Amino acid sequence: MNAKRIPSGGRTDLRDLLAEAIAGLLARPVRTALTALGTVIGITTLVVTLGVAATAGNQIVGRFDELTATAVTVEAPDNGEELIRWDAPEELARLRGVVSAAAIAQTGESSSLAVRSNTLVDPTRVADQTLAVIAATPGLPEAAHGRVLKGRFFDAGHIARRDRVVVLGEDAARMLGVSRLENQPAVFIRDRAYTVIGILGDLKRERVLSTAVIVPPTIGDDFGLKHVTRVLINTSLGAADLIAGQAPLALSPGHAEELQVTVPPSPKRARDAVEQDVNALFLVLGLVSLVVGAVGIANVTLVTVMERVAEIGLRRALGAARRHIAVQFLLESTLVGLAGGVIGASLGIVTIVAISAARQWTPLLDIRLAIAAPIAGALVGLLAGLYPSLRAARLEPVEALR
Repeated sequence: MNAKRIPSGGRTDLRDLLAEAIAGLLARPVRTALTALGTVIGITTLVVTLGVAATAGNQIVGRFDELTATAVTVEAPDNGEELIRWDAPEELARLRGVVSAAAIAQTGESSSLAVRSNTLVDPTRVADQTLAVIAATPGLPEAAHGRVLKGRFFDAGHIARRDRVVVLGEDAARMLGVSRLENQPAVFIRDRAYTVIGILGDLKRERVLSTAVIVPPTIGDDFGLKHVTRVLINTSLGAADLIAGQAPLALSPGHAEELQVTVPPSPKRARDAVEQDVNALFLVLGLVSLVVGAVGIANVTLVTVMERVAEIGLRRALGAARRHIAVQFLLESTLVGLAGGVIGASLGIVTIVAISAARQWTPLLDIRLAIAAPIAGALVGLLAGLYPSLRAARLEPVEALR
C-alpha cells in the first residue's frame, strides 16, 4: 500500500489518484478482467449489431436487385377506351434510358378461360384447364426477363397475317401436356384451334405469365383483348424515376393523368428497414449485457471497498478528503468500463470484418461508433462506481482503522 501524505489543504494531484487506481486494478488482474467481461460483451454486441446492420443495409444498396430497380409498370384502366396504342412501346423505346418495353392486354373475362390441348376425351386427365389468355407485343420475353424455352415467340409477321398462333407459359404447357412442338400441337380455346409455336419460361418478372396463354394482339379480339391494359418497361440503372415521369406522356399524351405508374422502391428505404429490423432485434440484447456489466462492476467495486477499509482509513488519517477517496474508486470503476469498451469495440470490429469476409460483403462501420463505444464503456463504469465510491467516502477514519 503506497499511501502518500496528503497536504493539509486537501489537495491532491489527479495523476496520483489515477496512478493509485491503476495500481489497485493491476493488483487483482483476474478480478479486473472478469469484472470488465460484462462490459466487453455488451459493447461487442452493440458494435456488432450496429455494424452488421449498416453492412447489410449497404449490401442491399450495393446488390440491390437490378431487375427490381429498373422495372416500371404503367397500367391503364379497363374502361373500354383505347388509352394506349399497341405500337406505343415502339415510341417509348425512343426515350433515353428505356431498355425494353412490351404492351399487354388482359381483362377479367380473359383471365379464366377454358383451354384444352386436344378434342379427345381422356379419362386419366382433366379435359379443360382454366387459364388466363393474354395478348402481348413481340417484345414481351425481353420485357418480362424471360426466354423462349422451346420454339419461338410470335413476331410482326404473325401479327400482320393475323395467324392464329399462341405461346404457352411453361406451367400452362405442363398443365396442358404440351412438351414437344415438332408436330405443331394446337390448343383449343372456345372450341377454336390455335397452333402452339413456343413455350415461354424462366420469367423473372410477371411470373403470372407462366400459367397463361399468350396471343398476338391481332387475334386478341377473339377474347375481348382490344386495348392495352399495362405496359412493362425496363430501364437503365438510375433511370427508373425519370422514365416513370415521362412514360405516361409518351404512351398517352391526351390521357396521361389516367395512367397509373408503378416505380421500384427506393434502395435507401430498403436499407433503412433492414437496419431498423436488425437493430430492434439485437439492441435490447446489447443493452441488457451492458446492464449486467454495470451490475458486475458495481458489485466488484463494492466488494473492493469492503476489502480495503483499512487502506481507506489510513488514507483519511493521512489527510485525504472524502472526495479523494470517491474519485479514486470512481477512477477504478471507470477504467474497468473503459477497458471493457476498448476491448469490446475491437472485438466487435473484428467480428464485423470476419462476417463480411465470410459473406463476401464490404464491411461498413461508422467511425463515430468505434469512438463512442469505449466512451460508453467508461460511462457505464462511472455510473456503476457511484454508489461504492460514495460508500467508501463516507467511512470514518477511526472506524475504518479499527
